[in-house]
Amino acid sequence: MNSEIPTDQRSHIVSRTEETKQIQRVALYAFLLNLGLAGLKTALAYLSGSLAVIASAVDSATDSVASLAVLCGLKLSTRKSHTFPYGLYKIENVISVIVAISIFFAGFEIARKALSPAEKPPAITPWIIALLLAGTLMTFLFGQYAISMGKQTESPTLIAEGRHRQVDVLSSIVVLLAVVLHYFGLNASFFGITIDDVAAGLVVVFIARAGWQLLSDGMRVLLDASMSPEALGQVKQIIEAEPMVREIRSLTGRNAGRFRFMEATLVLRTDDLNKAHRISEQIEAKIRKQLPNVEHVVIHYEPRVRNYLHIAVPLADNTGKVSSHFGEAPYFALVRLRLADGHIERQEMIANPHTKVSRGKGILVAEWLVKQNVDVVAVKEDLRKKGPAYVFADAGVELQALPVGQLSEVIASLGR
Repeated sequence: MNSEIPTDQRSHIVSRTEETKQIQRVALYAFLLNLGLAGLKTALAYLSGSLAVIASAVDSATDSVASLAVLCGLKLSTRKSHTFPYGLYKIENVISVIVAISIFFAGFEIARKALSPAEKPPAITPWIIALLLAGTLMTFLFGQYAISMGKQTESPTLIAEGRHRQVDVLSSIVVLLAVVLHYFGLNASFFGITIDDVAAGLVVVFIARAGWQLLSDGMRVLLDASMSPEALGQVKQIIEAEPMVREIRSLTGRNAGRFRFMEATLVLRTDDLNKAHRISEQIEAKIRKQLPNVEHVVIHYEPRVRNYLHIAVPLADNTGKVSSHFGEAPYFALVRLRLADGHIERQEMIANPHTKVSRGKGILVAEWLVKQNVDVVAVKEDLRKKGPAYVFADAGVELQALPVGQLSEVIASLGR
């Protein structure tokens, strides 16, 4: 069965499987770390009675539940069924939204407790400070690791996990600072608000900021927001680099989890359906190679509808005399001819931008004319089996050898 799958596609499937396992592994590490930190901070909160430590413990407990949900979601997100033929990739983003909502609830509870009168001052010991410092360091290192793995695999869940850990580091530093100040007896109070209350309030701010970022990012994907302009621009460049593409009618893309789905409608310089299909496959292969985590690419191709004929003719001078040399012609006439009645709608003379090039002049001129969207190039010189002829053939541009002397004769001949 595997022998029927192309080698590059097999390697792509293997790579995708390994990548998914890697993401699940990181999610498991996140759950274990959050669970350990929640247990540690709960014990420290019980021993110290510090509201700031309690806030940090609630935050870690919420994180451990969220991490467990992430781990379950990642295992479900890669499954496909008849009911969900495109997969369950958006489960990752659904989980991100659930995590955000849970973060908001935790922040509300902490804020409510911070505004309540304190029962007794916290009891801080050197061991509490040391263990909080160790927890902060572990959180920082894991956050850097999760972001690195998230960028490598383009997983929004892992990137969100890493960013959340970074916010946790900041809030942990605030809590640690408040605990240290209490330990050294700096228990200042302003209008009944203690340093411990201020630290808890700052933790709430960090929690709210992280929750909003997760919520907005997750909702964008769930509402099928477009891919980033940078990614769409990269896809557009890939398509435009294909010489057989005359026009991009539409180009859209969206994210689902860490995967990308794209659709494009193109006008091609060919009426041959087999050739058009090969071109679309080439474009898809290039997109998959240059952009990571592309799950689905749909390319609709349309043949060009000719109402006009765009003609290019090399000129020896600005009087309309046809040049005997293609690449060295100082000017080119670009003519837009209406096919219905042979009427010239537009005619312009453009200087050859490659006359001073020493090598490969003909190929450069041919590529330049392709970019001008010409349909026919009329020449006196025999270009068969030469570089320009191959460029025109690849781009679907017709090459006409016409032994005539004036531009008007070329137009009359092609307009019949």
